[in-house]
Amino acid sequence: MSGPPNRGGRGAATGAGFVDVAPESFLVYKQMRWVKAMVALLLLCIVPYVVWEPEGGHDGGTWLGYTLGTIGALIILWLTWFGIKKRRYNPGHWSLKGWLSAHVYLGLSLIVIATLHAGFQIGWNIHTLAYLLMLAVILSGVWGVVNYARLPAMMTRNRQNQTLNAMALEMLELDRQAADHALPLGDAFADEVRRSRNETRIGGSFFRQISGRDPRCGTTRAIANVRALAESMPGEQRERAGALLVALQRKQELLRRARKDIRYKALMDLWLYVHVPLTMALIAALTAHVISVFYYWG
Repeated sequence: MSGPPNRGGRGAATGAGFVDVAPESFLVYKQMRWVKAMVALLLLCIVPYVVWEPEGGHDGGTWLGYTLGTIGALIILWLTWFGIKKRRYNPGHWSLKGWLSAHVYLGLSLIVIATLHAGFQIGWNIHTLAYLLMLAVILSGVWGVVNYARLPAMMTRNRQNQTLNAMALEMLELDRQAADHALPLGDAFADEVRRSRNETRIGGSFFRQISGRDPRCGTTRAIANVRALAESMPGEQRERAGALLVALQRKQELLRRARKDIRYKALMDLWLYVHVPLTMALIAALTAHVISVFYYWG
């Protein structure tokens, strides 16, 4: 979701004016407009399915089966278009939040529509493959919705009003402070400061980003080594080593938050690496499903 969230138009009146309410979630967009649309669509599909009983039972080859299949296919194509539309969003047309709300609820409606289209008949064929791929796309979409609903707030809390760049700048300053503290303590301490500076990494491989950890973090090892070196030192030098530890520990805390921030971003991206390929596979299977139906129909 790009750009700052739009504030609702309502507020609680106080002596100082109005208090902003929380921004409207895409899940309840326009007083749950797309929830209502989903319910209405499902009723239009379920009622004739229940009322009309064809000879031989329901399947995709009845007039209702073809109708439900057409509705489902059109929704799938429309939802796929959302992936393109959201990258070409222009103010003045539908809001991105509205598109996302429609995407979520119409996508969920496909579970019922496609199941009714098949007449609850499952077999080992291209038709079932398309159905299973559709379910996989929907489940990955739900996973994405959960991520986008909870991770941004977690990122905000983790950052503590600091951007990732601000954390990096503070870590550079802490490296300078640590070098100043280590200068009168000898080469062993200076080596640990260099270890913290040269052997500390943020980010890295996608697996490293998802884990949010670095088992070989130079700063973590430097803290352990400085603590061990300081144990046998006299009082004044131990105080200097303590100041060095404070700087390194502050850097470690910033590293923890920075890695967590990158982890949250990676988790928000990860579902796309699953959702998009599954969607492309679904379109291919759906095309094969439609072609095979018309081939046998003809």
